[in-house]
Amino acid sequence: MSSSLILYFQLTESYDDLLPVGQDERWDIFKKFHAYLEESFPLMYEFLTAINTYVKPLLLTAHQDVVPVDLSNEGQWIHQPYSRYYDGTWIWGRGSVDDKADLIVQLITVNSLVEAGFQPQRTIVLAFGFDEESSGTEGAGKPAVYLEERYGKNAFAMLLDEGEGTIFALPGVSEKGYLDANIQIFTPERHSSIPPHHTSIGLLSLLIVSLEANPCNPRLTRNGTAFAAAQCAVAHSPEGRAGPTGDGSFTNSRKSCLKAIPFFDILSRTTQAVDLISGGVKSNALPEQAQAIINHRIAEYSSTSEIQNHITDLVLPFAVMHNLSVHAFGKDVDSDYQDSELGKIVLSEASSRYQADDAVVTPSLGSGTRSYWNLTQNIFRYFYREDKDDKYNGIHTINEGDIFYTICRSRTMTVIHLVSYPEESFIEQIRFFTRLLLNMDEVRSY
Repeated sequence: MSSSLILYFQLTESYDDLLPVGQDERWDIFKKFHAYLEESFPLMYEFLTAINTYVKPLLLTAHQDVVPVDLSNEGQWIHQPYSRYYDGTWIWGRGSVDDKADLIVQLITVNSLVEAGFQPQRTIVLAFGFDEESSGTEGAGKPAVYLEERYGKNAFAMLLDEGEGTIFALPGVSEKGYLDANIQIFTPERHSSIPPHHTSIGLLSLLIVSLEANPCNPRLTRNGTAFAAAQCAVAHSPEGRAGPTGDGSFTNSRKSCLKAIPFFDILSRTTQAVDLISGGVKSNALPEQAQAIINHRIAEYSSTSEIQNHITDLVLPFAVMHNLSVHAFGKDVDSDYQDSELGKIVLSEASSRYQADDAVVTPSLGSGTRSYWNLTQNIFRYFYREDKDDKYNGIHTINEGDIFYTICRSRTMTVIHLVSYPEESFIEQIRFFTRLLLNMDEVRSY
């Protein structure tokens, strides 16, 4: 394995509290990564004019940043998260799966085609964000504005972003919304030697248990994305059985499908995850405030206000039980304890990744393309991989890794030989992008 290519697993973490570019030195790490990219893919830094300027450009996107490594768990990694260790089969490191492999595949593909003399009929634009794992406002937000100013609204033929690849090709044609709900519980100052039944941390813990015990229910509707995916899976199953199609069979199959296949359960509902929690300053001092942030990925049929109401409806009886007042998403909620001296619950948005408060949002694997919605109506999230054994342990977690065997270089294409299912996973990813670019170049009508 070439040591130069392994360098793409450099530390490029993005954080939720990053200030704008130029105001936070933590952005500086990306300069080293950019220097590596320019050295490794020099042809990508030359402007290549498309022959046919009457067809719409193609937009490929990926992101350079990775989620931070939890230092308290660093010892659980088989190899250090940024060691770039290659054991002959696996390359170990944060970002090996999400999303630098996608980024490097795109660069290898385009750089190799240009190196081989490829002259595109259609303009190809590669846009790589650097804060997708935090806000996306700096990384994708700025290029999106530039591209719209240069090419115009709905000026691109298609956008392809990171996604999943399985036995069934599952291009993401819609996206879930995103909401971080901030829950704070304030309690009066007291001496630790005379504690109440529940401190603010204890109250927050009880409230979290209640919220997790009452998640949003899944809805597998006939006009929903999850149902359409299930229909496609049945229609193209190896057995080739069409199956019953009546309303009764739909109701029965909906229940069994949601129970048997976690993917459809996740796709058909708003998910919630308690990702951050804090509170207290000293072991012998009662915490006056405790806070948790709950991440929501909002289903296609739902909205910001519906999720806010769902949380508020669960919080109100809890507040009554514990004699707490409630301030929910910018307004005081009427209760018997509005002026309670025992404490207060404050609900707010930690961040919201869309504009309109009541905008209906749509499901997918994430929300990484939202900055580009003005550029094209044809947005797909897909990456060619079977997702069997071609990534170790998963993404955003301990022991993230990809499988690699060898690197070979031909006269026309540089390839990384990544093995997972057959021995050509990574090569097939490059072939996929190569075919995509060549096929799109043949299309003259769009």
